[in-house]
Amino acid sequence: MLKFVAVIALSAVCFADDLYKPAYKPAYKEASYDDHPKYNFDWAVKDDYTYNNYGQTESRDGYNTDGSYFVTLPDGRIQTVKYYVNGDSGYVAEVTYSGEAKYDSAYNKPSYAPAPYKAEASYHKPAYAPAPYKSEPAYNKPAYHAEPAYAPAPYKAEPTYNKPSYKPAYKPAYKPAYAPAPYKA
Repeated sequence: MLKFVAVIALSAVCFADDLYKPAYKPAYKEASYDDHPKYNFDWAVKDDYTYNNYGQTESRDGYNTDGSYFVTLPDGRIQTVKYYVNGDSGYVAEVTYSGEAKYDSAYNKPSYAPAPYKAEASYHKPAYAPAPYKSEPAYNKPAYHAEPAYAPAPYKAEPTYNKPSYKPAYKPAYKPAYAPAPYKA
């Protein structure tokens, strides 16, 4: 009988648990880390006024990435770097240069002329000469005088004050405004 009661109680608990489960399921999908990233991008800048010319392209599919970037060097050549990454192989790059280096003839010559070097003929003695050393102090010695004779100030008597002889004209008196009636039983 005890086993029967235990089975009935366990089935009641399981049945009650099913009654209180929500009838809805979450609408979101959990992120899957098996999805492979994919992207492509490129950009470039070419400004004839400032001679800036550079850019980059790159594409990725999963763990494989390949791309290139280029820049115009100050000598006029274009440096291009092509690279790729396959899984854990690391970054592999190939650097190439196109064009011919051109140097302007004015570039080699400075546009300014420095002042010619002029060596001084001889050593000049400085115009400043320090004052000679004195062993005596530079301050004046104090002159000692005899002590002044002390003379006490003449005695002045303190003024005496009399009490006022007037009486105040107002004398306050307290008179209650309400008098309760006597108690009657």
